[in-house]
Order: sequence, then C-alpha cells, then structure tokens
Amino acid sequence: MNRIGLVMVIALGAASCSTYRGPAPVEDRARAAKGTGAKPSTAATAAKPAAAPVPGGDGFYTVKQGDTLYSVALENGTDYRELAQWNGLDDPTKLRVGQVLRVKAPEDKPGVVVSSAKGSGRVESHSLQSAAPAVAAAPAAAAAASSAAREEPKADAEAADFIWPVKGKVIAGFAEPRSKGIDIEGKIGDPVVAAAAGRVTYIGSGIPGMGKLVVIKHDNGFITVYAHNKDILVKEQQAVKRGQKIAELGNTDADRPKLHFQIRKGSAAVDPMKYLPGS
Repeated sequence: MNRIGLVMVIALGAASCSTYRGPAPVEDRARAAKGTGAKPSTAATAAKPAAAPVPGGDGFYTVKQGDTLYSVALENGTDYRELAQWNGLDDPTKLRVGQVLRVKAPEDKPGVVVSSAKGSGRVESHSLQSAAPAVAAAPAAAAAASSAAREEPKADAEAADFIWPVKGKVIAGFAEPRSKGIDIEGKIGDPVVAAAAGRVTYIGSGIPGMGKLVVIKHDNGFITVYAHNKDILVKEQQAVKRGQKIAELGNTDADRPKLHFQIRKGSAAVDPMKYLPGS
C-alpha cells in the first residue's frame, strides 16, 4: 500500500471513532444539574406541600402577665379542662408570658366539612337564610327585621330564663372593660343561687381579684360567674337547677360583702341588667 492509501485509511478510522456517542447518560446528566444548583421544574415545585399556618388570630391567645389557665378559659368562653387538653398542659399553673394557646376546639362544629382553603384560608359559615338569593324585602318585612334585631338581647334573656342570683342593691354597674359584670350588695352568708339551670365548670380562686368563685355553663351558650363568695356549696361538673343554692355571699378578695355577677355569651361579657327580670 502506497503512502496515499495509508493516509486515507487512517483518516477514515479517525472519523468513525469521533461520530459515535452511544446512549445519553441520563443519570449523570441529572447529577450534574443538581451539582450546578439548577432549580427544579415547575411541576416539582407545584407538588411541594404548603407550609403549616403560624398560630395567631382567631382561635389562639398569647399569654400575658397575670394570666392563669382559668382566666384565659373564662375570657374565651371555654372550659379550662378543654383548654388544657387542646394545648397538652398537664400542669395548669405553668403558663409563661408569650406562650400561644389554642382557645378553640381543633375541629369545627359538627356537620360542617372543613377542607384546605385556597387563598386566604379563612373559613366562614353562613346561615341558610343568608345563603338564599337576595330578594328586595317589603317595607313591613324590613321593619320587622329591624325590630327583631333591636330585641335580640330580650329574646336571649327569655331563652336563658335568668333570675337574680342574690337579693340586694346593685352597687356597681356593667362598665367594660373595667367591670364585666355587676356588684350586688348583701350580708355575709346570704344565699347565692344559680341564675339559670346549667353545669358547674369551675370552682376556686384561680382568677385574681375574684376571690372564691363559681362558673356555670348553660345549654344555650351563656356562662354565668359568681365571685367573692364565702363558701361554695357545689362541685365541678355538677348539674344545677335554676334557683338552686350554690354558694354563700362573702367578701373574699373584695372590700365589702357583695356578689360580683357576670353573664357572658360565649367569650363576650354582656350587661346582666339587660337579662335579669324587672331591671
């Protein structure tokens, strides 16, 4: 073979070797992308679960100086046992300032389906009436609705069927936030009775400034509070009847013998004078 033929053979062999690549190394390519810090695809990003919500706002409470488990429970219209359970508290005396407590049940009301919400994540409930198509009301119907709205406290009072918890003169009225109830004058040992039928949810002296007190929860969503008692005659979880003697009037943590009486609708304190008969 002459020199020209040899050169051609070598050139053809080199060209053949340079054009062959074989299958693409997918695994190596993925590893290389990871090494370069390349961002994942849009599909992978969408599949990533959303971050858990940060506790705060409705349903949560941040502990302040002077708070107790019992005062937090009362201010949020719940039972202190439930509050301890929701927050995994085995010692009700160990609250710390800045601690965030769940003050509403983790689950929603029975019969309501709760699902992951899009957007703000806020869950709202509507009555059947508000969900109906809007219809222009007749003047008479509008007036009736307005009247019903003004008489709502009275309707609540009739449903609760409250009576005076003690006989005496009202010496201090409702003035929220300073006073969330009324003070009724009396003599030490005077009978204090349940203003309505219900269940005793707390007895004790765990709320500063209230002395020995009784808290009763009623079936219609109301809560009544009886403070500064001398002696308490009922037990926690005991069912009581309307007018049943629950304590004796006293002056514990007070400047004089009196009963401090509160009516609450859930977590909101309301003026007892709008709910008691003859007032």
